[in-house]
Amino acid sequence: MSNILIIKHGSLGDIAQASGAIQDIFENHKDDQIYLLTTKPYFDLFKKNPYLTDIILDKRLSKFNLIYLFSLMRKLKKLKFFKVYDLQNSSRTSFYKKILFPNSNNWSSSETTLPKEKSKDEFDKNPVLDRFMHQLKTSGLKVSHTMKPDFSWSCCDISNLKTQFNLSKYILLFPFCSPHLPQKKWPYYNKLISLIKDKYQDQCKIVIAPGPNEISNAKEFNAECILDHGQSISISQLASLIKDSSFVVANDTGPAHMAAHLNAKGITLFGSHTTAYKVSIEREKFKPIQVNDLNKLSPEKVLEKIDLN
Repeated sequence: MSNILIIKHGSLGDIAQASGAIQDIFENHKDDQIYLLTTKPYFDLFKKNPYLTDIILDKRLSKFNLIYLFSLMRKLKKLKFFKVYDLQNSSRTSFYKKILFPNSNNWSSSETTLPKEKSKDEFDKNPVLDRFMHQLKTSGLKVSHTMKPDFSWSCCDISNLKTQFNLSKYILLFPFCSPHLPQKKWPYYNKLISLIKDKYQDQCKIVIAPGPNEISNAKEFNAECILDHGQSISISQLASLIKDSSFVVANDTGPAHMAAHLNAKGITLFGSHTTAYKVSIEREKFKPIQVNDLNKLSPEKVLEKIDLN
């Protein structure tokens, strides 16, 4: 029995995408102990993952914080990892490789498995799930789940929450986005809400579930705000809320990627910031609307794509 390390620091959408790769790593190392290195926001979430033996916290302090760095490296080296699968593929994890395995083939990353004919910049233009598949296959693994991630392991029982808000049939909207990426924000959610109410009357509720930094802005939208004792619901509660919804409409954010890999029915709205193809978000029930300018995407066009059947 050997110890295996997976590195996945975040973000939320990326973790949903990596669920299939993590399952494939598990199925190729069933006789081994599999540890995962992650950050505080996702530490408790990964505790729920059935394919992991234990979770290690990386506080991600400055690389110049030598005391912390020495402590983390000592903890990792003590476990004598036979293989490391770097699913974060960041400059930070590349730095970790230089410390942990400077002259070893036991580190799997997009960089160490890069096709000979491509630069990393060229390779990174491929869809994210294709990149994971190439990394794991080149590392000698049999790949069965990487291209079809299943994020349902993240769900929990929300029967009390659904009773509290009287949720049975509901459309779930995610009108928010990161403040530093305003180009991802579609500006017509309130108009869409009015159109939904006109079309469906009392057939379903319209709800939003703001994150911790979005609660103060939630009052801008004419939809019921789902909170847990005045606070944002947990990631696991959010996953279940998405999975049980009748339909999801979302900007290109973490919850959109969760919905895609929870087999939820819905749509996500893309402007020119990236393509749905590159981020591997299109699924059987979850489709993107891709336009050059989100400001020119009409709410009537979005309404046409909502299907409650």
